[in-house]
Amino acid sequence: MRPEQSVPYAFVERCEALNYVFAAIGEVRIGPKMLAALRAQLHHELAFRLEQLESISEVWPLSDDRRDDQHTMAREEVLNALAAAARLVVADVEAALDRMEAGHYGSCHLCDWPIPVQRLTIVPHARYCEPCHRLKEAAAA
Repeated sequence: MRPEQSVPYAFVERCEALNYVFAAIGEVRIGPKMLAALRAQLHHELAFRLEQLESISEVWPLSDDRRDDQHTMAREEVLNALAAAARLVVADVEAALDRMEAGHYGSCHLCDWPIPVQRLTIVPHARYCEPCHRLKEAAAA
């Protein structure tokens, strides 16, 4: 565990136990072929999100003379939310690619345990194993 993180010891024990279960039911280590597939998936996601941001920028922001229409204002709110979400994913994907380059990809940022391949296949830019992800969500709620 990283020293700058303050995680309750009981949680770390629980996280380790759950990760043992994950390791028992599925592959935890990332082989070279899987790493290449995950890298390709990340690049695909990055290209999609950058294209999405470009499409949004073509229609937004709206000109001031069109802002009076409530439909237009609602559309702008939706575009703003989509752009914000896309920027977050772009940042996460770029960070995941950086972790790959540095050789730190696939380790949980909270407990340092390997993130199971099954989770990375679904969320290749994941920073946390499932137990730590749940903890972060609960803390944010």
